[in-house]
Amino acid sequence: MSALKIGDRIPNFTLPSATGETVNIEDFIGKKSLVIYFYPKDDTPGCTAESCAFRDSYEVFTDAGAEVIGISGDSPESHQKFAQKYNLPFILLSDQGNKVRKLFGVPSTLFILPGRVTYVIDKEGIVKHIFDSMLDFKAHVDEAIKTIKSM
Repeated sequence: MSALKIGDRIPNFTLPSATGETVNIEDFIGKKSLVIYFYPKDDTPGCTAESCAFRDSYEVFTDAGAEVIGISGDSPESHQKFAQKYNLPFILLSDQGNKVRKLFGVPSTLFILPGRVTYVIDKEGIVKHIFDSMLDFKAHVDEAIKTIKSM
């Protein structure tokens, strides 16, 4: 499948969360805007910086009617430890096997490292903004806030 583009509807998917419950993305459609960020790995320096930046701005997103969801290939248990260690208030989903990453068309870096891409999605499930940067962690949050506030 080719990469999602602005104007595309996100694919339906279901993944386990850090708390062990199953999350179906369709449960959010029609109710909330979404900020879905794909990141390489729990508890690594860049991913921790990005996740903590989303944590620190979480209230801005919820005040704007949006939910933040982080997705990586780590296990639900790894996500639970990561969320507890850094007090992450949002949903972390486990995409072991990278099936959802592939559905979105998130590229790999150097063909091995899972990419870091953030998608801002409106209440109808339509992609409104995509930001792709492996190294500018804080910009993922800044770009998402700017887009959410303009919707």
